[in-house]
Amino acid sequence: MNSAGRLLAAGAMLGVASSVGAQTLPPILSGAPTAAAVTARCNEMLGRSAALRTKLEAPGSSATALQQFDDLLNVLIGANGEAGLYREVLVDEAARSAAQDCEVKVGTEFNAVTLSRPIYEKLKALPAPADKPSAFYLQRTLQAFELSGVALDADKRVEARKLADRISELTTSFQANIPKNQRSITVTAAELDGLPADFIAARKPGADGKITLRTDSADFVPVMTYAKSSALRERFLREYAQVGYPANDAVLRDLINARQAFARLIGRPDFATVDFEPRMLNTPAKVEALLAEMAAAARPAAQSDYGKKLAVLRQTEPGATTIAPWDNSYLTPIVQKQSYGFDRQEARKYFSYPKVRDGILQLSEDLFGVDIKPWQTALWHPKAEAYEMFEGGKLIGRFYLDMHPRPGKYEHANVVPIRQGMAGQVPVIALVMNAPDGLMEHGDVETFLHEYGHLLHGIFGGQNQRWAGQSGIATEADFGEAPSQMLEEWVYDYDTLKRFATNDAGQPIPQELVAQMNRARHFNMGMGDMGQLGYSEAALRFYQGAAPADLGAAYRKYVDTYSMIPQPSWSQGQASFPHLAGYGASYYTYRWSKVIADDLFTRFAKEGLRNPKTASDYRRLVLAPGGTKPAAELVQDFLGRPISTNAYKAEMAKAAR
Repeated sequence: MNSAGRLLAAGAMLGVASSVGAQTLPPILSGAPTAAAVTARCNEMLGRSAALRTKLEAPGSSATALQQFDDLLNVLIGANGEAGLYREVLVDEAARSAAQDCEVKVGTEFNAVTLSRPIYEKLKALPAPADKPSAFYLQRTLQAFELSGVALDADKRVEARKLADRISELTTSFQANIPKNQRSITVTAAELDGLPADFIAARKPGADGKITLRTDSADFVPVMTYAKSSALRERFLREYAQVGYPANDAVLRDLINARQAFARLIGRPDFATVDFEPRMLNTPAKVEALLAEMAAAARPAAQSDYGKKLAVLRQTEPGATTIAPWDNSYLTPIVQKQSYGFDRQEARKYFSYPKVRDGILQLSEDLFGVDIKPWQTALWHPKAEAYEMFEGGKLIGRFYLDMHPRPGKYEHANVVPIRQGMAGQVPVIALVMNAPDGLMEHGDVETFLHEYGHLLHGIFGGQNQRWAGQSGIATEADFGEAPSQMLEEWVYDYDTLKRFATNDAGQPIPQELVAQMNRARHFNMGMGDMGQLGYSEAALRFYQGAAPADLGAAYRKYVDTYSMIPQPSWSQGQASFPHLAGYGASYYTYRWSKVIADDLFTRFAKEGLRNPKTASDYRRLVLAPGGTKPAAELVQDFLGRPISTNAYKAEMAKAAR
């Protein structure tokens, strides 16, 4: 992510028409806007930005420069948020393409702002604000400008602008290419032996008697988990591991090289150094040390996981000495059932999407004292949903849910920030996911709650903030996943699950089944974390120099530094790894946030998952401040001590038993 992108990511949320500074943002385009409507909205917002930028760049007093800059930032966040949402969810391909074009234009405008010497000079001339949040905001804003190359001479600023624009274009293209290059296979009904009955029933054969499966998570994950046919699993993995390839290889190569050139231009050895500077772990050396420390804790658990899976594999293949990549997910539920008594397919019966959704909404009402009601607004798809959040009768946020897969839609799970929540502007957020439209895996429930954690952070951190750039999820970028990962703990809590997890007969999930789930939850934790550390290693190494000649070979080598199961020689996973574009070198964020999440949860574990004071303190001290203070201080405020890796290491010690 370039410096302009960091300003964007520092605090993007959604909103409705409201006054902010001198600005009144237009209502969000509702329904299913056409390509022409998307383009018109984009031009409108960019016109507002250009006018604000011209005014801010004009000679004159700098007294109001920070407010003027924040008004400008708020407009660009709104433009980028809408465009990002439309690219991910609109059904019409032309409209999605128009949104993609808009994202590139907004990125270009961000680059113009952060490379503007007149704006920088006005901000730099400001005295330190008296209040700490504003002083912190000005400090971080100046750092982002400096990391954009604003201090370079005129000729080099022109070069920096060209590189930054190219990076914005390549980032958007890489992410858009993933759904565009989705793959599929055809199978017979017999090949689906082992899959849940509702999965098979929902996929009707074509005229040739074959069933088409797409490489999206709703098809891929169940097949890799339950299909008894090893040949089918291997065939499907071969397709899945080449999504986005070869289209994205050239894009990723150019992106890596452009980011490296940009880093050298501003006097840094590589892009990883640039990327980490404004984060909690602010050097590559600190990130490398984290990965090594976490691997040391996770490796014994991973070795234990591997041994249990291999023992199960040998029940059908007595001479097996290694686990093939296409067998890994299939072996996991078998071990869970044989060793821990936990049957994943039995658990699925209690997790229908409507009940899960209602349960998660109710959980946030219970924990934080809010009320959630349907929001009557036009939507882009019949399966999309909209809600409003109230507190004491006051509207405090709006959000969309678009939860089920369809052709052309974004392939993963995320929240899309569109406008900031601040004084006079209500935050609105979209949660986009690809969960089954029916019975869900417990892991799908966990993912839903994870993303919903981002949504809550955005709303609670967007209440009456002074600055758009400090609203919502505006902390250092490597803290942003921590609140979401901590919220995952509630899907293992019987007191929470019994309130919404019921089967078709309305019977709540048995307490013993949840106990079995908890006994099994530490299994595969070690292998899972080692895999995640491998992805973190790949992101780091890709951005420590020029792009390697063979991206696939390099990616496999980097991931295998930690992963317990080597990547197959035909895997081109780098081509469909969206974080290599959006997160740049910083995929380690998920592991560092996991350390923080485990640490934050220690207080809930001690005081109770539904303790109202603990929940209130968490909201007030961790979520509500947004980006008004360093993230380390947020943790210190809540726990009464600095961040520690002890809780993470304790979890891995349990997993190794």
